[in-house]
Amino acid sequence: MKKLYRGSCHCGTVKFECQLDFAEGIRRCNCSFCAKTRMQKSFALRDEFAIISGKEALTSYRAVPSNWREGDVDHYFCSRCGIRPFSRGYLEDFLGHFYAVNVASLDDVSDEELGTAPIIYENGRHDDYENPPPDIRFM
Repeated sequence: MKKLYRGSCHCGTVKFECQLDFAEGIRRCNCSFCAKTRMQKSFALRDEFAIISGKEALTSYRAVPSNWREGDVDHYFCSRCGIRPFSRGYLEDFLGHFYAVNVASLDDVSDEELGTAPIIYENGRHDDYENPPPDIRFM
């Protein structure tokens, strides 16, 4: 069941709210970007996500080269504290327009909610987001 959560960057400039269902899992990916940032994400549909404050402080990053088409994914960071609270994306065969929320940036999620959510491992390194990589110990 989806629940409303509020989140923010470290300095509190960027604040957002979103509807998430942790029963759908928290995803860990081994692509070069997620692996370096240790991103653990949960997905919200675009109409279930809102930036409450600090939009002007957000900086967008897109890897070059990227397997994502231009405009299909943007990673957002607070320009003050550097925290990446979420990414915005589009993938027709997945959810359409979505936000990948960094669960570590949620302010009102309990340890129990995070601890009981299933973990889904994505093999982003090989563009296989439906199957885990052979070794998940480092993720």
